[in-house]
Amino acid sequence: MTTFTARQIAILIVFGALLWFGAALLIRALEPLGALRGSGVALFYAALIPGTYPFILLARKIGRLQPGQTLIAVVIATTTASFLDGTALMVYPALYGADRGGAGAAILWGVGVGLALALVMDRPKRGNGR
Repeated sequence: MTTFTARQIAILIVFGALLWFGAALLIRALEPLGALRGSGVALFYAALIPGTYPFILLARKIGRLQPGQTLIAVVIATTTASFLDGTALMVYPALYGADRGGAGAAILWGVGVGLALALVMDRPKRGNGR
């Protein structure tokens, strides 16, 4: 595994905090539109997959990541966001709208999507048809 500089870690922590706040506001905005219940859940969750990809590319760019660093970089940013989500859901649940359970589920889905995409994106390039 490639090591990270203190600067890279700081950038990824700030990135994770900003991503957390943006995602919380997105959930709050979409919750009244039905994104956290019924068929809206499937649409919202499906949209999170391609919607997360550009943020991983952005993390790679601003963090000046080397090959093999994407997964751990996303872990750093996601850890930051998860701490903030856990705190905010208890201290200021209104941030996420009226449906805290749906918001929590969407957060967990988004974490899973980000980590799965990072895992796939960090896979070493294989030669010789393997």
